[in-house]
Amino acid sequence: MDKEIKEVVDSFAEENAKTGLRVFVAGGSRAGHDEMYVEAAYDLGRQIARMEFKLDFGLSSNGIMGAVAKGVLDGWKHNQDKTTAIQGITTKEYYSLYQSDEIISQIEDVIVAQTLEERKKKLLNADFVVFAPGGVGTLDELAYDCVAMQDGLLPVKPFILYNVNGFFHHLVEYLKFIAAEGFADPIPFIVVDNSNELSIVFRLLKLRYQKTDSTKEAYAQARQLIYELPYFVKKKTDSSVHVEDIDKQMQQIDTQGSYENGTDLANEIEQAYLEKEIERMYDRLAKTGRDTSIVSDKLTNLKKRKKATSLKK
Repeated sequence: MDKEIKEVVDSFAEENAKTGLRVFVAGGSRAGHDEMYVEAAYDLGRQIARMEFKLDFGLSSNGIMGAVAKGVLDGWKHNQDKTTAIQGITTKEYYSLYQSDEIISQIEDVIVAQTLEERKKKLLNADFVVFAPGGVGTLDELAYDCVAMQDGLLPVKPFILYNVNGFFHHLVEYLKFIAAEGFADPIPFIVVDNSNELSIVFRLLKLRYQKTDSTKEAYAQARQLIYELPYFVKKKTDSSVHVEDIDKQMQQIDTQGSYENGTDLANEIEQAYLEKEIERMYDRLAKTGRDTSIVSDKLTNLKKRKKATSLKK
């Protein structure tokens, strides 16, 4: 890395360390065709504010990213420290394209990087990353982050896939496939399927997240959270049940409970994990069936076009 860029990035990391947990959200600059994506993105922003996390993002008032920023801003309205709720990080070229609007005008903390490479490195100084639905730009960010983490250029940190409406289904399967084939290291993605699961993950990260320079330790932390998440989802039956209380009960069993208590808890966690995986597998099968139907329809239409073309000759 260029020495000057490294100094800027190191300085930025120091500033981040002083302001509590930061979350970098990558998502689309477009809204998609279904309103559920924007609604989920806005809720993501509200949850970030509710947890008093700070948002780092690529500075956009449009699409998914605009909805996330609006959610954070609306959620932080009660807080007097509004200027530090969001850091917009962009490049000179992109910054010149932005038109001031209701969202952009409220983001006073804007970091202008010299290059896209510098921008990516600054964004990745956040404590954890959330990938929301998006297009090729979001895929580019995800691929870059995976490579940087795999090659040791980025410390292993929690990566959350906000799997709204099964959006990342194919991507998760592909990443598992290339790891199984030996072309990549397995990435500990925390897949959340809905707002409730996202809220639980945020609370668990706030309770448990520990910064570490050890890749092995960070990976183990993420894997443990992935494994235990379905248990928390199962136990949190309504708003009166708090994640913090469930976590406290688990710790008490671990440190003070009997062997039988520990065995029962381990079995419950395993059972919840397996039930969730089976549920996801059925969902994937349903989507595969839908994909098969789409391919069949396309094939039928292509055959009709070919036949029509033949008749014209």
